[in-house]
Amino acid sequence: MKYFSLFFGLFFTSILYAIPTVTVSIAPQKYFVEQIAKNLVHVNVMVEAGSSSHTYEPKPMQMKAISISDAYFTIGDGFEKAWLPRFQSTNAKMVVIDTTLGISKIAMKEHHHDGEKNTHHNEEMFDPHIWLDPILVKVQATHIYNALCTLYPSHVKEFDANYQVFMKSLDALDEHIKQTLENVKNRSFIVFHPSFGYFAARYGLEQIAIEVSGKEPKPQELATLIREAKEENVKVIFVSPQFSQKSAQQIAQQVGAKVVAIDPLSASWYDNLLHIATLFQSKL
Repeated sequence: MKYFSLFFGLFFTSILYAIPTVTVSIAPQKYFVEQIAKNLVHVNVMVEAGSSSHTYEPKPMQMKAISISDAYFTIGDGFEKAWLPRFQSTNAKMVVIDTTLGISKIAMKEHHHDGEKNTHHNEEMFDPHIWLDPILVKVQATHIYNALCTLYPSHVKEFDANYQVFMKSLDALDEHIKQTLENVKNRSFIVFHPSFGYFAARYGLEQIAIEVSGKEPKPQELATLIREAKEENVKVIFVSPQFSQKSAQQIAQQVGAKVVAIDPLSASWYDNLLHIATLFQSKL
């Protein structure tokens, strides 16, 4: 095992040095970069699919990739505030590109189960999940495209061709989701963590979050949620693999609903959004 790990480490390092490396925070960003750069760059992902940024700790191989990355594409996730300075201290030459520039962030809304929604106005609580709106991804893609052209000018022609195709695919995805959700009568859905604010805003839906300030709801809040779920005739409770399903299961049992998993951090970003739209169409 020791020799295998050493061999794998050397093999991985040789790959990193063979082509330029850039780093992203989450798996969906890797998809965006690869749509434009294809195999011209290696994309290092810090928070891998299935992991949570709330409990994030970088691995040695990820830090090795950071040390030779030409650029870091940020997404505005909270973990970046804590970790990005450390990443930059590892590689002072690494260019940091904010892919959220030009996007009006919405505040993270929590359904406080007392008839009022609580909206946090502190900067740290702005919703980072912009990648779940295909139209906002077009803004991110433009930042990525411009950065890649600046970093690797010899590949501008390839980047441009790929970028144009990707932008058209985002418009097509947006139109497909609109049509899929067009005739959905119940426009409200319950989810544990409020990840789908931008998706809901884009397609005329309303998300009701179970968690309160990142915590499981108290008994009184849970009882109110159950009452609201019955009033809304909720048939499904959505959960993400990165978070607890305990409260969702309790609500589902009380109202006769099913618990269905949807992953906001899926690496198969395009197919995942199609899958989520189809789930909403069939379950709401």
